[in-house]
Amino acid sequence: MDAIRTEALTKVYRSNFARRGIPSLDSLSLAIGENEVFGFLGRNGAGKTTAIKLLCSLLRPTAGTAYLFGEPARSREARKRIGYLPENPYFYEYLNPRETLDFYGKLQGLSAAARAAEWKKLAELLDLGSIAGQRIRGFSKGMRQRLGFAVALVGDPDILILDEPMSGLDPIGRRHIRELILRMRDEKKTLFFSSHVLGDVEQICDRVGVLVQGKLKAHGPIADLLTDHISHVEIVAAGLTPAAVKEIATQARHVRQSEQGEHFEAGDLEAANEVAGRVLAHNGKLVEFTPLKDSLENYFLRQQEEAYA
Repeated sequence: MDAIRTEALTKVYRSNFARRGIPSLDSLSLAIGENEVFGFLGRNGAGKTTAIKLLCSLLRPTAGTAYLFGEPARSREARKRIGYLPENPYFYEYLNPRETLDFYGKLQGLSAAARAAEWKKLAELLDLGSIAGQRIRGFSKGMRQRLGFAVALVGDPDILILDEPMSGLDPIGRRHIRELILRMRDEKKTLFFSSHVLGDVEQICDRVGVLVQGKLKAHGPIADLLTDHISHVEIVAAGLTPAAVKEIATQARHVRQSEQGEHFEAGDLEAANEVAGRVLAHNGKLVEFTPLKDSLENYFLRQQEEAYA
């Protein structure tokens, strides 16, 4: 069974300036399996947060349906199984982390003993013990994000829906969130999150989807999306004379010289094969011939360029 499934999910906002309204999400159809980490990518205004709010039943769809473990997303049974971290989590500023988690535990209907056990588990997991008694009003972005993640985990939900969980964090904070996401996957949870930090997405996601102007432009395993495009080819050749290096540099960029030999960089496989032929013609030796796949960042930028061309 899919943990998350959407069928032509659509949201159009009413507008005084557009007769048909302003489409934010257009016919989103996705299936995300249990125990999967799915990254939802897109520019600001692409519709990511709208999709997340629809999954969390914070908005009503204009058309289409969303399901969580086969139940309509708006049903009570479905909503009990999700934990949600908004991009800018809101807290009662006069409370401290212990009181905040106790408050959300009460909303979940947990007993006093269960709330105490929940605090002990989440305080250890998110390193909240040292700030347990501090008022939230003085918290930094990283501290608020950790507390927001803890709130999302109250009640041990099966699905975690996270809106920009790494936004505004320093490298240490981002690493902590990455580790938490991977730990949650190890605990058999499904994670659906949006992010602009594509390097982190590439490290932790099983699959990604790219949203452009409210429409899903591409989705699938990262390795499959990047397979078809080679960003460049690195070539290392030994035994070349200075004249040969100069000639080959007219076909490929001469990067540097090392103990291995001369390092060249060609823009595609065709150019790289021409360079390899010239190396052999000059009685040189090919040490390395390495086609390098596109990065997720380059892939994302290319999708945007094609859409807005």
